Amino acid sequence: MARSVLVTGGNRGIGLAIARELAAAGDAVAVTYRSGEPPQGLFGVRCDVTNTADVDAAFEKAEAEHGPVEVVVANAGITKDTLLPLMKEEAFTDVIDTNLTGAYRVAKRAVRPMLRLKRGRIVLISSVVAMLGSAGQTNYAASKAGLIGFGRSLARELASRGITVNVVAPGFVETDMTAVLDEAQQEAIRKSIPLGRQASADEIAKVVRFLASDDASYVTGAVIPVDGGLGMGH
Repeated sequence: MARSVLVTGGNRGIGLAIARELAAAGDAVAVTYRSGEPPQGLFGVRCDVTNTADVDAAFEKAEAEHGPVEVVVANAGITKDTLLPLMKEEAFTDVIDTNLTGAYRVAKRAVRPMLRLKRGRIVLISSVVAMLGSAGQTNYAASKAGLIGFGRSLARELASRGITVNVVAPGFVETDMTAVLDEAQQEAIRKSIPLGRQASADEIAKVVRFLASDDASYVTGAVIPVDGGLGMGH
């Protein structure tokens, strides 16, 4: 039977790849998007994860379309990179509000119906930067590191009710965000990665598909790097 799935930030990049992967696995997938158009073939809901009312409305629309949400992927995120002495406070708080507090809003809204069902999957999309650090990304790294502590604590809260919570930490991925880098920057990135290349968004999506599946029923509180070896040892 198709499960009801909600992927935040699911209209492009990693989020879209995850949504399509789960749809291909037979799930009924809803995606949230803040701007632009919903992706073709998926149920799209406009939502800003910094707004609690928007998050509630997105879940209500997904529930009306597909039934109680059993799988949630908190993927929506932004970057506002700059070195700390030059970083305005709103550049820090905006990134935290979207990437970390946004995941809190989404997970909090997801949990109550899952508790009633006594099953569920929550997957949080973090980053290798959470553990490795990255100059110019103190805000982003803090938000993505926060997801690890949040996810592991939530995993402990929910484990007895058959709900798993896991974190995926991608490395450099071929998306619109990395496509703007020039060839010298791309080459420097490749040299830093033991496998010598960036990931495709589909490679991240397949790990999320596993965590959302019955095969991962005994995996919770895990942080799974999908980074070509970039962050090993962290």
